[in-house]
Amino acid sequence: MTQPVKHPVFARFYAKLAGPALEKAGIAEHRRRLLAGLSGEVIEAGAGNGLNFPHYPPEVQRVVAVEPEPRLRALAEQQAAGAPVPVETADGRAEQLPFPDGSFDAAVACLTLCSVADPRAAIAELHRVLRPGGQLRFFEHVQADTPAMRRVQRTLDATVWPRLMGGCHTGRDTQAALTAAGFTLTTVDRFTFPATRVPSPAGTHILGTAVRPAPDERR
Repeated sequence: MTQPVKHPVFARFYAKLAGPALEKAGIAEHRRRLLAGLSGEVIEAGAGNGLNFPHYPPEVQRVVAVEPEPRLRALAEQQAAGAPVPVETADGRAEQLPFPDGSFDAAVACLTLCSVADPRAAIAELHRVLRPGGQLRFFEHVQADTPAMRRVQRTLDATVWPRLMGGCHTGRDTQAALTAAGFTLTTVDRFTFPATRVPSPAGTHILGTAVRPAPDERR
């Protein structure tokens, strides 16, 4: 049985303050880029309170939105009712997705892999539930570009940041982890978001596409 993931204080903070602040800063454009061109059946791991739902294109036949935090999942269920495509919410962790191998045409990880307890297991699960040739769309904040900021990230991740931010880590090397799990990266856009005068330890982001290779494409 999947262990429950409860971050009630962070869930309230994200839904009422952090999420709206990101929307005001222009994250909707990145959500649209993340999801553009998707079709078929899609799994979104760590769907939060469902802020991606309005941006799914009409070619998507079905979205299964997995979220382990009860308060955020309840908010996602409300968002799903008004989504432009069919959305089903499900209780589950990215590290242990409750679906058979090769169940989905595409997968989405949006500001998720920073917060999972075991990112390697989560990425392996996303690889497993994708059909061969299926796409993983990712939008994550990651390890910074400069040594100085990476030192700041290591300090924060070892002390207060995960406890205050619902398990979030600022300095994970998600791009390397995707490659190590067997994904082929096809596009990666690296940028700072949001634009701030003072550099943020969670400001370096990547947005892109990775593919689970078909058997005959593996080396």
